[in-house]
Amino acid sequence: MSSTIRHVMIRGRVQGVGYRAWVAMTAQAKGLEGWVRNRRDGSVEATFAGEDGVVADMISACHRGPSVARVDAVVVEEAGADLLTQRNAGERFSILPTV
Repeated sequence: MSSTIRHVMIRGRVQGVGYRAWVAMTAQAKGLEGWVRNRRDGSVEATFAGEDGVVADMISACHRGPSVARVDAVVVEEAGADLLTQRNAGERFSILPTV
């Protein structure tokens, strides 16, 4: 088992439908570290860190999202640990303010 960090951009009808809260709840349930936030362009951005397979499962789940969301695209990039420093102090997974 090895650890991985991925930066993910999700586009579609993903704001105003509980997508951020769904990401945070799902990621925490899977034991992942990271964060999620809305972007002013209407997309959702997230960083996931954890075991390879668990991160891959989370990214697959992002293609579906909560039932009222419509996901058009999920763009995944490798990321470094520096992105994890954006989390709120003391939290394993954070919901961050919109940028």
